[in-house]
Amino acid sequence: MALVDRYRIRPRAALGALVLLTACGGGQAPVTEQPSRVAPPVAAVSGPDSFLLFPNPLVQADGKLQSNTREYAEQYYKAVDPGGLKDTLKKWMAANCIDATGGVQVSAVFRDPDLGYGRRMTGRHNTVQSAGCVKDSVAFMVENYLVNPGGASYGDRINLDAAILQDRQWRANVNAIEFSPGPGGGLRYAKFYSFDPISGQRLLVQDMDGRGEKALPGVCLGCHGGRVDPLDSSSTLPAAGASRFAQLLGPNSQQGDTRGRLHPFEVGALEFSDQPGYTRPDQQGALKALNRMVLCSYPRSGAPAGPEDDCRQPAETREWSGGAATLIKNAYGGNGLPSGDYREPPVPAAWSGTASRALLYRDVVVPSCRSCHLLRGSGLQSEIDFSTADGFDGYAARHRSHVFERGNMPMSRLAFDRFWNSGAPAQLADYLQALAVAPVERDAAGKPLRPGRPVADPGPDRRVRPGATRLSAAGLYADSHQWTLASYPGGATVAATEATLAGADTANPVFTALAAAAGKRYQLTLVSSRGAERSAAARLVLYVNASAGATDADKAVGDIDPAKIDLARMQGLLTASCSGCHAPAVADGPPISFLAPASTAEADALYQRLRGIVNFTDLAGSALLRKPAGHSHGGNRIAGFDDTQPPGDAGRRSYDEFVNWAVNGAMR
Repeated sequence: MALVDRYRIRPRAALGALVLLTACGGGQAPVTEQPSRVAPPVAAVSGPDSFLLFPNPLVQADGKLQSNTREYAEQYYKAVDPGGLKDTLKKWMAANCIDATGGVQVSAVFRDPDLGYGRRMTGRHNTVQSAGCVKDSVAFMVENYLVNPGGASYGDRINLDAAILQDRQWRANVNAIEFSPGPGGGLRYAKFYSFDPISGQRLLVQDMDGRGEKALPGVCLGCHGGRVDPLDSSSTLPAAGASRFAQLLGPNSQQGDTRGRLHPFEVGALEFSDQPGYTRPDQQGALKALNRMVLCSYPRSGAPAGPEDDCRQPAETREWSGGAATLIKNAYGGNGLPSGDYREPPVPAAWSGTASRALLYRDVVVPSCRSCHLLRGSGLQSEIDFSTADGFDGYAARHRSHVFERGNMPMSRLAFDRFWNSGAPAQLADYLQALAVAPVERDAAGKPLRPGRPVADPGPDRRVRPGATRLSAAGLYADSHQWTLASYPGGATVAATEATLAGADTANPVFTALAAAAGKRYQLTLVSSRGAERSAAARLVLYVNASAGATDADKAVGDIDPAKIDLARMQGLLTASCSGCHAPAVADGPPISFLAPASTAEADALYQRLRGIVNFTDLAGSALLRKPAGHSHGGNRIAGFDDTQPPGDAGRRSYDEFVNWAVNGAMR
């Protein structure tokens, strides 16, 4: 087959491919200089299209996701590089002592199957203190090569050939991560950069998969374990209306520290060339050295267990010190890293209780989940790292939402396609069904339906005030909606003298509760459609609060102004049960304090941080609702947050209040 036909590339791309293959040979390949690169076109979209976007973004008043704006990137770099000392690749390399004498510096070449790039990775560990670099700071620079961006060769091994040859025509970008102190010194933390491959200028946005540009650092943090908190635009800032990058709580917190982490190099998941010098055996030594550098960036609990731990910072109270370090150590034979070859560690004991669990870990979690989730969690709560089957099970409902309905996990386009072209969806769906969560939708043959179909989402059950309430169909992949109204429970027809529903065929109907509806519950059923394709029906239960003249102890929960947040009231709901952990004095503790704000400035700061744990694209998945309700919270359910009870029940009155604030836009 002709090369042009095989790769389906444009004439210029064909020339590049011929240069690649005719120049192939052993040892160090020559560098092929090119004057420019091909900008990746935006690929056609036929289904989910939220790849590489953080799954719980703040939605601004203009409808944009704040973390995916240039302003967000600008504020991030003002925080981590306020003097603009690393705004070009050349400056960044100098600041991190790349190619300087001393220290340890190695390079490896491989293909990343999740992003499709051929990658030429250089890592540096500054093993001694110098005038320019701090001892045990670590930096990684990677040249990413992508032949025919957005076309059929996206994800093809020809990208690896381009990386071997350093064919600059196909060098898409240069990404960089450093683990170093902040601008003012202090503890080391991870910082994320991308540079234009021609000008060397620092980038604010980057197209990593042919689906359009996305802003840094969010495009990195979704898979690097970091946080994407809202910009701080509180009224106490020097310039009215100004914004700045959020700073987490804790005495050692630094502005710009997103708690992002460096990935282990999972050698078994990478792809290598068959050319001498670039095979897996040829690259093993460099990759082990790179993994040892990554290990230096992980905090350690207790004394060093081997010499490889000497470069690691002691973990602060409650700080993440997750299983990524254990993965690296086990892959190289344990403490001391005695093995030269990377070997996939066995199924963890916490996953091996049953055959189905062990198989799920091997066939689903390892190839589709582990890489990103392994870097998440904290010293208090690490369920989200999926290192245990019980932790994975606790997210069962979220697996169904993210994987089978919303389609935003796996988070990279190639990993998503690989997952759906395998037996993993059926395996995961069967596992979730065995856990007795709501079943995954399937076709007539029993095969799980791929995301991209219409999904109805009326939002969480909640209380409403007497009178008119506008509802919202946050339907996924849908262009029309149909609501029906019935009593609850029982499903009887509702008399027009009790409650009505206007605009039942719109996304935002109006539910009106008359005097006779006070103290009653109603069920609304939503079906969302796209053309002739209809969703499964979704249920919404509303409880109508007592009328204004009633002496109802819970009246205020639904009768507060739902469009105006009351910080003092919200803080009062949480302080008694949460302030033991959520306090600013706790070293590296949770990033939100529920202590009573002592000033307007503290109240503003609390409001900003609370907005960061409301998922405006998926309210039911908001941490502000899920955590106090006991989901993935160590089983710790806060009084008033029992979401297993129907709305109107005293056991969930605080949950209802938070839902009202979020649903009605008070936290935007």
